[in-house]
Amino acid sequence: MTAAFRDSFSRDALGEDYRPTSPQWRVLDGQLCGRGARNRPVWLRRRLPPNARVEFSALSRSPDGDIKVEAWGDGATHATSSSYRDATSYLVVFGGWKNRLHVLARLDEHGAERIAVEVEPTVGSPGRGPVIPGRVYRFRIERADGRTVRWFVDEVLVASFADPAPLTGAGHDHFAFNDWDAEVCFDDLVITPL
Repeated sequence: MTAAFRDSFSRDALGEDYRPTSPQWRVLDGQLCGRGARNRPVWLRRRLPPNARVEFSALSRSPDGDIKVEAWGDGATHATSSSYRDATSYLVVFGGWKNRLHVLARLDEHGAERIAVEVEPTVGSPGRGPVIPGRVYRFRIERADGRTVRWFVDEVLVASFADPAPLTGAGHDHFAFNDWDAEVCFDDLVITPL
């Protein structure tokens, strides 16, 4: 990808740019929505450059929160059991584990090396507060130096991870929208090479 990619999901079907790994994904009212996909994401077929900015809008319709995406993965992997410990990407989980944690992880969202921010129920900032059902959030995930993944929600830095062994190259060059159980919707995707 050498030029910016944009998708507003203003159509009735997912389209050829995407590879769903679950039938739980659909385009509804101009948004990509999923519920109960159980870590079977929708992969963007276009390749993600090593340094890129990925921006999109997202909402959860559930008090459980649980807005999830993957960046710099293989474009095909999905959960094959109830646990998803074999991911090929960086995983971003906003309001995961029933709206108790915001997580930035490398390969394993349950791993000891993940960055986990405990949600404070009374805080209004998206960096520490819970996901509010129906509220639209603007995400930004970027890597500009080939190793540091930074994740923002509504321009607030949630987490940053300087990877000593960055996920780059073949097998680490795709983006995906993901879901566990909560109904989530995504829109206005913009990917910009950096």
